[in-house]
Amino acid sequence: MTVHRDPALVSALADARDLPDGPDRLLALERLAERADAAGDLRSALDARFALIEAYLLHGERWRLVEPVRRCRAAADYRPELLTDDEGRLLLRLQRYAVEALLGTPRVGLDQTRSLLDDLAHRVGADGPDAPTVAELRCRIADHLGDEPTARHWYQRWAGTVGGPSGGCPGCAPARRAELLAGWGEWRAALTELREPTGDAVECTDQPERALVAGLLPELRLGEPERAAEAHVRAYRRHRRERAAFPYLAAHLRFCALGGHLERGLAILAEQLPRLDRPTDDLSAMEFAAAGALVCALAVEAGLGVRTVPRPAYGGRPATDLDVATLGALLLAISNELAGSFDARNGTGHHSGRMAAWLAERPVAAPVPLPADDAGPDAVDAASDSDDGREVATLTIDMITAALDRRGDRYVVDEGATVVGRWGAVVIQFRRAGERGEVLHARAMAARRLPATRRAEAYAFCNAWNHDRLLPKAYAHDLGEELVLAGDVATDLAHGVAPDQLTVLVNAAIATGVAYAEAVAALP
Repeated sequence: MTVHRDPALVSALADARDLPDGPDRLLALERLAERADAAGDLRSALDARFALIEAYLLHGERWRLVEPVRRCRAAADYRPELLTDDEGRLLLRLQRYAVEALLGTPRVGLDQTRSLLDDLAHRVGADGPDAPTVAELRCRIADHLGDEPTARHWYQRWAGTVGGPSGGCPGCAPARRAELLAGWGEWRAALTELREPTGDAVECTDQPERALVAGLLPELRLGEPERAAEAHVRAYRRHRRERAAFPYLAAHLRFCALGGHLERGLAILAEQLPRLDRPTDDLSAMEFAAAGALVCALAVEAGLGVRTVPRPAYGGRPATDLDVATLGALLLAISNELAGSFDARNGTGHHSGRMAAWLAERPVAAPVPLPADDAGPDAVDAASDSDDGREVATLTIDMITAALDRRGDRYVVDEGATVVGRWGAVVIQFRRAGERGEVLHARAMAARRLPATRRAEAYAFCNAWNHDRLLPKAYAHDLGEELVLAGDVATDLAHGVAPDQLTVLVNAAIATGVAYAEAVAALP
């Protein structure tokens, strides 16, 4: 069948993609999808919705995926020839994301999600490679609703399996299972899940920190506070900086509360409080607020209630200093409101009860000494206050690796003295360039590659990126049959660099490189 395309819509879609990220771009894409529907241009409607989904993911608005994913699925069912094989696999993965959105926010309908999940189950089949994905989703949704027997039933079908193409990161599957087990009070089973070998090594840039966090409270409850303390310090060294790590902060705060580290808990709360104004999802905000309220309550009981925590300005709210008791009451109100919203949508009292149980907890172990942590919240300004941190020196590879060590990142140094690491969907190379090695050069390469037939799209994407953002400088590298989308950041340090300054440059290169790769991964 001939695929009808409206040239005006194709041109308008290209213009919308060139708009800077923000509400105007989202509105333009939403209107284009509706115009394409009215004009009968199904391909343009699909393109607009794929671009819209990409924009929602970039903005952390996964809860808005349900409707565009549903419409894409309906169009593909009506005209299967509209989708390439890659787009078909992408749509399955996006359908999983849309189902998972229920877990993070009460703004997604329960019936909508169940319909999408039933549809996904029908498409992958009972024995298909993605059947474990369906079992996992059914397990996690049942647990979210407070139906533990049903969750355990589906857990048995999910445990010990390897998910298919839409199954999410296999390297994080043990942590996801351990989180469920810990929520059911199965402390030893949770640690067994985390510590048992998983067979073939799986490359996952969220590990080992995510697994370390999943084991924090089980280790604490099973009498291993030293091991929990080491895991907390190591994982928080990384999680304190990454926006995507916001969901793990509640576990760090609960460790501090239940492990007796109230001073550190207050320091973490003060450092991370601004992120509560723009959380990654409502569930993480609810849990962060509840864990923070617990830290505050225990601090008041310990005589620390007169401490103050700065709350920065946001929107129309002025900056203010809150004493610990007042902050605890504020966080409790936020947690209760969000838990009530989840329960109203779900028709249960599960989350209100769960947060109340958190707030009733008391320390389960005597505090143990925490390992040294130069990057921790108790030493936020330690490097800046030291002469070593401010002393300017010639750029060296050792200085670059030291900056990554302070972040807690993993990397290798190849024979050409290039430092290589992977963060999520991006591989970043750090090296010294220039005649005297005075230039810090960071090259970010997105893990996703595009076929050479999409060369024009790749160039348009890079042009739009360079138009809207300063870093990294984006380009497409043609390998013949496929394209590598990469970006460069170069900083001339001919007059030397201080360790503190280099840390800022490395952080910026990684943050912008990750954002670039995520945008490439979200391309239709």
